Amino acid sequence: MRNSLQNLFALAVMALVLGGCASSGNIKPSSSAPVQPLPVEASGSDKAQKLWEVFERYRGTPYEYGGTSSDGFDCSGFILTAYQEGLGKQLPRTTGQMLASGDVVHPGEIQPGDVVFFQIGGKEQHAGIYMGGDRFIHASTSAGVIQSSISGYYWKGRLTEARRFD
Repeated sequence: MRNSLQNLFALAVMALVLGGCASSGNIKPSSSAPVQPLPVEASGSDKAQKLWEVFERYRGTPYEYGGTSSDGFDCSGFILTAYQEGLGKQLPRTTGQMLASGDVVHPGEIQPGDVVFFQIGGKEQHAGIYMGGDRFIHASTSAGVIQSSISGYYWKGRLTEARRFD
């Protein structure tokens, strides 16, 4: 019983910690179910290569709410910086603003470089950049700038939307 309570407490803490991103706070909860698993495609595109280079430069940078620099990033701050440095593109600052712009990408059409959004606590509060082959890069509150598996333990079933910024 004690281990179950400890595990439940740890999951609750993790959900709270991972729940914070530079969100506008007025994002409406998605009425649709989470997106199904992504197709697997090659992540060797020129766009993906440039984004990997930015990721390598900032890998391990700590999480900082509102952060947009090598001192610390939040999830949308990392996406903003990755697109700016890697692709020369200016994106909106917050997850809410990103959700409101860009081209909607249907689940079976997600490609490396697309911004993917995850539902935490009933609304899209976390975002990352899909890199192909079930991987995405993002600024995690617990580990800083990392790459993760979309079908991994925490993220599985939380992907709700994607946007393309071409």
